[in-house]
Amino acid sequence: MIRVLVAEDQSAVRAGLVLILRSAPDIEVVGEAGDGERAVVLARELRPDLVLMDVQMPRLDGVSATRQVVGEGLADVLVLTTFDLDEYVFGALRAGAAGFLLKNTEAKDLITAVRTVARGEGIVAPAVTRRLIAEFAAKPARRVTPDPAVLDALTRREREVLSCVGEGLSNADIAVRLDMAEATVKTHVSRLLGKLELRSRVQAAVLAQELGI
Repeated sequence: MIRVLVAEDQSAVRAGLVLILRSAPDIEVVGEAGDGERAVVLARELRPDLVLMDVQMPRLDGVSATRQVVGEGLADVLVLTTFDLDEYVFGALRAGAAGFLLKNTEAKDLITAVRTVARGEGIVAPAVTRRLIAEFAAKPARRVTPDPAVLDALTRREREVLSCVGEGLSNADIAVRLDMAEATVKTHVSRLLGKLELRSRVQAAVLAQELGI
């Protein structure tokens, strides 16, 4: 079972998300939170596999809550967002969010997204992620551009995998493109995250975009 905590301040939206998730036989909603502070408290108490986190919430915003949840190793975080691309979303990336989900996502896609993140593949809906990444990569003046030297620690194969991650490809897609086993791709992703000191696959995708690899 995939244990999920739903953090959303709008009660009607939260109820809808919970209803959808509970319709899946392999997903269990273990808690609900109406603000960021409560989300962090429940994550500590319940230790879910995943927190479905709204970005804009009272008391503690979703970015700050994500930073605490991920920083303490409590759960993966799947962020609820819209296409009103702002610094909240980029902040969630930097905070270690495992992926993004649009609030108007269809029920079946919500369930698929949760399963995808639970498998350790943080890029949900590659087309969505590419648009998010491209939007922020186009605004380098707002932040410090990473030093390309950070890639020196990677092997040639790990760089190739990182490039594919930057395109929003799943492990299965990368395996086909690079002609390797999917399990091997997963190992490379894990190793490059460790070498680059990144918290999530989405952060790796942003780095790849920022460095233009």
